[in-house]
Amino acid sequence: MKINIKINNLNKTFNIDNYGISLLDLLRREGYKSVKKGCDTGTCGVCTVLLDGKPILSCSLLAIKANGHEVTTVEGVSEEAKIIAEYITAEGGDQCGFCGPGLVMAIMGLKNENLEINSESVKEYLAGNLCRCSGYEAQHRGIMKYLEVEK
Repeated sequence: MKINIKINNLNKTFNIDNYGISLLDLLRREGYKSVKKGCDTGTCGVCTVLLDGKPILSCSLLAIKANGHEVTTVEGVSEEAKIIAEYITAEGGDQCGFCGPGLVMAIMGLKNENLEINSESVKEYLAGNLCRCSGYEAQHRGIMKYLEVEK
């Protein structure tokens, strides 16, 4: 089966032999290595990408379900990702980076949804993005400063 997915503004066609392949595994197979494989059960958030502008857990979506949709990975928002990383780093929230791409995509999704931004709403929105290194306070300060500037 052939499927078409617009990835980072480029139309791509993929031959899918295994209908059970996740979007995460397809993306990684095709070289989108920023999309990390963590828990593989939809609980850690490291595989977060945008599907039509909304954050989804790519490990929990069959690749065939993305047919005809637009997917954005960190590779597609690299300049914005650098800016977000600078805000988090400035607050001392830089860590190993494994969760970073998924966190950035969730932040981008938050921006796209144009929700009311306050400390609690950001914490709630990003609750599904886990960091295994240590606390979230420095990350949260950096994210809040980034979002305030982006208003």
